[in-house]
Order: sequence, then C-alpha cells, then structure tokens
Amino acid sequence: MERIQFSLLPISEEVKKAVSEMGFEEATAIQTQSIPLIMDGNDIIGHSQTGTGKTAAFGIPVIEKIDKELRNTTQALILCPTRELAVQACEEIRKFAKYKHGISVVPIYGGQPIDRQIRALKMGASIVIGTPGRVMDHLRRRTLKLQNLSMVVLDEADEMLNMGFREDIETILQDVPAERQTILFSATMPPEIIKITKQYQTDPKMIKIVHHELTVPSIEQYYYEVGSGRKIEALSRLLDYHNPNRSVIFCNTKRMVDELVSELMVRGYTPHGLHGDMKQQARTHVMDMFKAGACDILIATDVAARGIDVNDIDAVFNFDIPQDEEYYVHRIGRTGRAGKSGVAHTLVCGRKQIFALRDIQRYIKTKIGLKQLPTVSEVEAIRNEKLIEQISQTLEAKAFQKYEAVVDKLLENDYTSVDIACALLQMLDQNAGDANVREENFVRENRRQNSDRGERSEFGRSGSKKVRVNREGSSYREKSKDRGHEIELPKESMTRLIVSVGRKDRVSAGHLLAAIAGESGLSGKSIGSIEVLDNYSFVEVPKDAVELVLQAMDGCVINGRKSSIEVVKNKKRMKK
Repeated sequence: MERIQFSLLPISEEVKKAVSEMGFEEATAIQTQSIPLIMDGNDIIGHSQTGTGKTAAFGIPVIEKIDKELRNTTQALILCPTRELAVQACEEIRKFAKYKHGISVVPIYGGQPIDRQIRALKMGASIVIGTPGRVMDHLRRRTLKLQNLSMVVLDEADEMLNMGFREDIETILQDVPAERQTILFSATMPPEIIKITKQYQTDPKMIKIVHHELTVPSIEQYYYEVGSGRKIEALSRLLDYHNPNRSVIFCNTKRMVDELVSELMVRGYTPHGLHGDMKQQARTHVMDMFKAGACDILIATDVAARGIDVNDIDAVFNFDIPQDEEYYVHRIGRTGRAGKSGVAHTLVCGRKQIFALRDIQRYIKTKIGLKQLPTVSEVEAIRNEKLIEQISQTLEAKAFQKYEAVVDKLLENDYTSVDIACALLQMLDQNAGDANVREENFVRENRRQNSDRGERSEFGRSGSKKVRVNREGSSYREKSKDRGHEIELPKESMTRLIVSVGRKDRVSAGHLLAAIAGESGLSGKSIGSIEVLDNYSFVEVPKDAVELVLQAMDGCVINGRKSSIEVVKNKKRMKK
C-alpha cells in the first residue's frame, strides 16, 4: 500500500505540529490504514509486527477522540504486556499530545509505588496506559474509574496472552462500558485472539500489513548492541575502522538527521544531511555532491533517500532501526550494487529493538550477525596501517627533496632520524584529528591550543577584547562596550551574516553549523566563525556562497524556532 504524508491524514493541526517537531515525514503502512478507520469510530484488528509504528497508529486517534468536556475523567485505556512497553507508549503519546492542552496521560504498572499512581489518577487522567495486572489492582481498589471510558486498546495482544493475562483482559473488558470502541493489535492471530475479537468487538475492520516480496541484495549484514547514550561513539568507531569511501547513514526523523550531522562535524567528519524540510535546491546540491564524490557521508531519512541512485556506496549504517521491515530492505539495497560488495551495520538499543530486528530477519529470511564493536586499539591499528601506506606512497614518489635541508638542520641539533620521523608523525596525526575522541576532549584540546597562542577558542571569550580565527584563517576584532558590540567585518574572502536566533532560543553553534550546511549544501569546513549571543548569532560564510545561503536559510527552522538571516553590511552597535 502506498504511504502518505502525515499532513494529509485526517488529524488536527495541533497533532500535525507535534508530529512535524518529532521529525516524522511519512506515515507507515499500519498508520496510513489505521488512523482514518479509528477516527471514524470503527473497531480495529491490526495484524502487524513489532516496530511498524503501532503506537502512533492507535495513539494519535486516541488523542483526537478525547472529549474536551470530560478531560478530567478516564476516556481511553491502553493495555500493554510489560511495564517497559507501557512507559514507552506513554512517552510517545505525550509527545503527540504536546499541543493538545489539558490531556493527561498516566502510566500504571507493577514495580512502581501504587500510592504515586493513585495520586496521579485522582488528579485526572484522560488516557491510562497500563499492564493488565496493575489495572486490575486499581479497579479492585476503585482508584481507576471507567464509567466515561469510550476506547480500549489492546497492544501486542498475543504477547499478553502468552504471559498469562487472558483472564485479566477478559475481566477488564467485561467491566468497561459496553458502548465503546475496541482496538486490538497483534503480531500473530492464534485462536485465542480470534475468540476475544468475536466476543468483545463489534464488526471489526481487519488491517493486515502485507509486505511486497523484495529481493535482499547479497551483502554482509551485522548488528551491534549498544546503549542509547553510546550510539554516536559506536558509529564513530565503525566509521573509523571501516573507513568507507562513500556511505549512507539512516535516521528515522528529520531532527535526528540534523543532530547527527552536528555531532559528527564536531568529531571531525564532513557529513551532509538530507531530509524533507530542506529546500529542493539544497537537496539537489547535496545529492550532486554525493554522486560526484565530494561528499563521503550522507545522513538521510527514508523518504529523502528514495532519490539516491549511486552504484558505489560501500556501506550503509542504520543509526536508528527502521520502523518498517520494508524500509530496512530499501536501506541496505543502497549498497552492494552493480556486482560490487557492500555491508550494512545496524545499531540496536534495548529489548524492544532486538525484537524488531528479529521481525526483520524473519521478513528478509536472512541472518543478521551480531558483532562486537572494534576496540580503540583495533581502530588505532587500522589508522596506523593507512598511515604507513600513505608514507610508503610518498617515499616511492620521491617528491620530498625540498625538505632535506630541514632534516639536515635537525640532525645537526643532535636529534636522531627516528626522533624526527616520530615527531612528524605526531604532528600529522594531530592535524588529521582523531574522530574517535569525545566531543569534550575535542573542545578541551581546541581551547588549550588557542590558549598557547594567547587567544581564546572560536566559541570562547577573553575579556574586553577578543580575536577570533575561523576555519579559513580570516580574523576580526570585537570590542565589548557597556551597551553593545562594535563589530568589524571579516576579511574579503568571507561575508558575515546575522541570524535571528540565539541562546535564548536554545540554539548552539552546532545547531547553526548543521542548519547552514544541511540547507545550503556547503561543507562544514568552509563555514567560518560562529558566535551565539542571547538574541541573535553571527556566522561567516564564503563570499561567493552568500546568495545560496540566504536563499536556503530563508525562514529555516533551527532547533524548533523559525529564523531570518541577512548580511551584516556595516558596523553595527547592537544590544545583546
């Protein structure tokens, strides 16, 4: 079935705004079919695997159907098999309801003090999400009142039956009002599920997601179990170890694309982002660069990546596990084309994603091997091998004679040839940068080097007088005044722009760098100095790219705030 944009679904502008901020572009197959039917009041049987976006499929209609006049009473009950799934569903539904003021979502599950849950229920819970056992407990205590209930959702019903919750589920369904809408989602349809649907649903509509038979390319596929806070470090280590000439990194949301572009830039890479919020001119420019080999790392959403038709992509990285099995097939199909070898790496966090990966393996009928991340020493060994290869090529070319006088001078100062070679290698290693170092180490080293020169770093401050050096070597001087800044323009090769967002908008230099590079297609290295003040920010860009940046950034949303941008034409005095 053809998927549609969230903007075309029959949902409110408030929910569309929340979905857009979350970065989702397109509804999955189960969402495309379920949301309109549930909004029309139908009972639903959703036959769909884990990881297909079921929470949004039932969560968005649940939010939309909450009666404003009865918001302080429970109108929807969602049953989940485990407390982890209940918490995850609660967090996601709260995000969808961000702009639906007055809707409260309360999770109730075992392992948490029941007194805290009772207080939350007394304050009013429009939507209750819980495990069957704890819901039964609250019903017995009469702390959960369902007289105004209009919707019941059974999420992963087969799993709840497997865990022995059948009696609890039937008791709950018998106690809730008969005039209600009942939604059931299940990965399998055993006879017990069919019996429940016949007994407790009214003329339900069956939604079964049938995947197209797609051929999985013969490529190597691996996954890595990592903590959610270590994904960027894990990705960096894989990039350093495998060092693909050209690779695509997939994220589930536009926001994650922007954040990952910024994070990798800080670590010394030069990635470019691709997603639906970018203007067509910028997207075309990024794709042209990628096809021409001028961009070696492309970070994209599934929808934006559909136009990628490049035969020599060495590797695909799934930074986020896809929401749909078909998406996985489309992603890994970007590599291993035209008879060439390819490899796909997937980062997996937590038990739910392990289950989703198992569904993907069943769908593609291929084993995805578990691998350990390369160690720091293994990454270092690979880098040393490449360094030896580069040095060997230089020695064979014999184009280094002009440096012989320098070496002779050092030898006269009693340095050995080994000392000189090691010192030069250390300098080369520092200049190249270590992309595997954490961001804080990068910033600390940057500040230390600038301090040695008697200056502050690009993002630092040094009292009343500041000298900033951008990536192209141009500099400018600022004098802090009591009521503002006196601003001098950069050198002729760069033009200074002012952007209408700053620290008060929770915008950082990384946000600005990612936005400008992503929207305009400029390399992060070509962008000059960035200064973020309270109400606005300054950015230097190459003079010949000013018009491109102004057009691409016109009305650009940076970290959730719409911005404007213009050239700083003359010296200005501005308040912070």
